Amino acid sequence: MRLADARKDRYRRLAKDQGYRSRSAYKLLQINKSYKILKKGLSVVDLGSAPGGWVQVTQREVGSSGKVVGIDLKEIEPINGAVLLQGDIQDPAIAAIVIDKLDSKADVLLSDLAPNVSGVWDIDHARQISLTKTGLMIAHRVLRKGGNAVFKVFEGSMLEELKSEMRHNFERIQVSKPEASRQESSEMYLVCFNFRAGDTLQPK
Repeated sequence: MRLADARKDRYRRLAKDQGYRSRSAYKLLQINKSYKILKKGLSVVDLGSAPGGWVQVTQREVGSSGKVVGIDLKEIEPINGAVLLQGDIQDPAIAAIVIDKLDSKADVLLSDLAPNVSGVWDIDHARQISLTKTGLMIAHRVLRKGGNAVFKVFEGSMLEELKSEMRHNFERIQVSKPEASRQESSEMYLVCFNFRAGDTLQPK
């Protein structure tokens, strides 16, 4: 068995043993261990939540004093303490619904968005970056000034432009490749700190 396959199987077994709905829960756990994005009492919105692994991690990290809203096109089985919405992030009404559920703007925005993979890399990369840009637009509606965010991205020709845009919207970004991600995968995460808020800022 290849090392990557062994690692994948390891996290799949861990998820089953520890009650997480997906192995991707460990990606967020590892990101949070490194960057301390999630803390007790925070309000968090999670984009692309199904089947709910990230919501489970987030709910446990923010505790009963925090608030978690998850959104996905697919229906998500209930998770105690979290608000789970079935909806389209491109729906203009979704931001207002999130703020209503949180009773305030979010402290943290998480985005694990990915397209249905076609197998044509240029198309999949472009679709994923487009989804992430939609996630950034939502951040401008729902994330408080000074808040933090985590965005999944796919490596490719459009990534540097996206990173530049993120740098104009956040004071600092870090690129993270958690161990739970397959090392041969193009997937990585942008961990973004101290949201500038206001109008969307474009690179000069």
